[in-house]
Amino acid sequence: MSKTLIKIIGNTLNAVSYASQDFATSQAWKLFVTPRKGRIKDTELPFLDTASQGVITHNSTAIATYHWEGSNKTVLLAHGWESNSHRWETLITDLNTLDYNVIALDAPAHGKTSGKHFNAILYSECIDKVAQVYQPDIIIGHSVGGMASMFYQYQHQNPTVEKLILLGAPSEFTGVFERYVDMLGFNKRISQGLNDTVYKTFNKRPDYFSLAQFVKDVSTETLLIHDKEDKIIPYSDAELIIENLKKGRLITTEGFGHSLRKKEINSHIIKFITQ
Repeated sequence: MSKTLIKIIGNTLNAVSYASQDFATSQAWKLFVTPRKGRIKDTELPFLDTASQGVITHNSTAIATYHWEGSNKTVLLAHGWESNSHRWETLITDLNTLDYNVIALDAPAHGKTSGKHFNAILYSECIDKVAQVYQPDIIIGHSVGGMASMFYQYQHQNPTVEKLILLGAPSEFTGVFERYVDMLGFNKRISQGLNDTVYKTFNKRPDYFSLAQFVKDVSTETLLIHDKEDKIIPYSDAELIIENLKKGRLITTEGFGHSLRKKEINSHIIKFITQ
């Protein structure tokens, strides 16, 4: 989405909010939870078709899963916003070489998973459904996939999960919200309306959803990898999380940005899970 279009949308909804705060807020919320990309591209099919594919149902969501079989421990992969399971291709290839049993899922409204809307809470529920079937020893999540993975472990305290790896994960939902509001230039009427929508939807205020707080109750060994030049999720989020992790380590990179799709990152991951 271009900066010009972002400005037009923000200004338009701000103007509408004076006539109907509820309508403007509902449109702002819809924009926030609706991914614009992340469905499977034709060029991504050849790799994904090397996996055994399945569907696990959670309420009305048909969760697409991919399984690369191996005799080693089971690794569950959760991608981030506007992405899909193909983002893990190089890591899956490396894990296959070591005979790990690899599972990936597409998030709601991403990849081949059904739905039009997405949020980290629903994503964590989908991770739970997939984990019930495959019983992962290790969960790796990128960006909001990392947030959803930790939220899952916080809620369920799954004893079979030995290790968690969070790549460029956000800590505070309030921070994600604030960056969205700032990007669109929404006024206080819409900003307050969005906060109220979160409460109505989840029965929790935005500040409840804090990995920095959740990790205080998670004893799972955890590796954080975050780039100092991440322009999507600030490095300070990783610092907030690591301060409260019981069993945690932070690897800081520079120049890899938010995606962290580099061989060096795969090497850090494999070293951590094989220790």
